[in-house]
Amino acid sequence: MNRQQLAQEIIEAGRFLYDRGWSPATSSNYSTRLSASEALLTVSGKHKGQLGPDDVLATDLDGNSLEPGKKPSAETLLHTQLYRWKPEIGAVLHTHSVNATVLSRLTLADSLVFADYELQKAFSGISTHESQVLIPIFDNDQDIARLAAKVQPWLDQHPDCVGYLIRGHGLYTWGSRMSDALRQVEAFEFLFECELKTLSISKR
Repeated sequence: MNRQQLAQEIIEAGRFLYDRGWSPATSSNYSTRLSASEALLTVSGKHKGQLGPDDVLATDLDGNSLEPGKKPSAETLLHTQLYRWKPEIGAVLHTHSVNATVLSRLTLADSLVFADYELQKAFSGISTHESQVLIPIFDNDQDIARLAAKVQPWLDQHPDCVGYLIRGHGLYTWGSRMSDALRQVEAFEFLFECELKTLSISKR
């Protein structure tokens, strides 16, 4: 795909995720791989339901803007480290849903485990509900380089990781194509809601 097509994928993803309530206002950020050494990301501070062609910018994989006058998201490094980690990753989505935010705050452990849900099969590499999907939770940190340094060892030790949560903040997930990343966001949101409802029932 060329830059224009990749930008359009980001724009359409923003509208979809905003409409579902998973990326309110100017929260969240999305990206696609532009080349082996470049990514295309949403510009900082843009409303994700109203993105246009000028609301994306190219960066290198160190997170530096390649377009003067355009400021990348503060969390650009969390995107580019994923493109460095696996060359087959073609899109990364970071969302701020209520369910992801609340569940990550309620979970005192440093990870969530999904088990025996049929929808686990929506994740890349999962072919049966008879499996466990481990989702790490990292404490929020305004120092993104420091946060990225905590994420990387987990990724290196868990090559099958399909996403992670930042506590009180949101979800990161990815795929070889934008459609794959969007599918995983939907699967995560279903599972987050199931877990929260189960918790609410069990505490009655």
